[in-house]
Amino acid sequence: MPPGRFAFQAPSVVCGMVINQFPAGVTEKIGFYVYLLTNPETKEIFYVGKGTGDRIFNHVNDALAGSTPSDKLQVIRGIHAKGLEVEHVILRHGLTEKEALEVEAALIDHIGLTNLTNLVEGHGVQSRSKMSVVDIVAQYAAKPVNITEDALMLILNSLYRPGMTEADLYEITRGKWVLGARRERAKYAFAVYRGVIRQVYRIQSWQKVNTGNAKQKVQDRWMFEGNIADDLAHYLGGSVEQYLKPGSRNPALYVKC
Repeated sequence: MPPGRFAFQAPSVVCGMVINQFPAGVTEKIGFYVYLLTNPETKEIFYVGKGTGDRIFNHVNDALAGSTPSDKLQVIRGIHAKGLEVEHVILRHGLTEKEALEVEAALIDHIGLTNLTNLVEGHGVQSRSKMSVVDIVAQYAAKPVNITEDALMLILNSLYRPGMTEADLYEITRGKWVLGARRERAKYAFAVYRGVIRQVYRIQSWQKVNTGNAKQKVQDRWMFEGNIADDLAHYLGGSVEQYLKPGSRNPALYVKC
């Protein structure tokens, strides 16, 4: 079994009968729960979820009833094509919805999205998800900084991964961004994750990135060429929370330009 994989052995078959829904009265007793779908051949978890009622069985039912493409449904169809049944595991039950969300997110964090067919890390707990000690200190001990340069702050919350290389950080910071002509006034790009500056780049040039196809309405996206601004290293680890408006989803924010 590859490193980081988790396995449980819990068949959804009792006395030769496949269980695809709970008996009457069970759902009222178990409340919210966190569940796992596992491959009966490898014993590896391929999906983590939370729900109530017969939610745990819906994935198999959806996979067998339709042809909607998705990694999760394809795994299920592959298992059934071999004459096998998906194994269902209830990890925790009798939870409140908030507790179930926490357990689900923590387990996805621990196993890792790359080992699962889940599409997202967890709901509503990203600011408290898996972090290194360095990132914990950066998030809670970062001191506010005042940016005096003509800069573009690029918010990487959905792209950044703790421990990523400098090369990977540069790649996710440089593009692809929906920007207007104002981008030309920015001399520096600040890579920001969870309100903390992770790197500063000196922008040398911009280039348009082609996306989509002729049938789609596509906004112009841009990517910059640049290098690390060593002379602005004093900004690293500083907090820019004061520049971020509550509820704003704009991933590109201009400062002083």
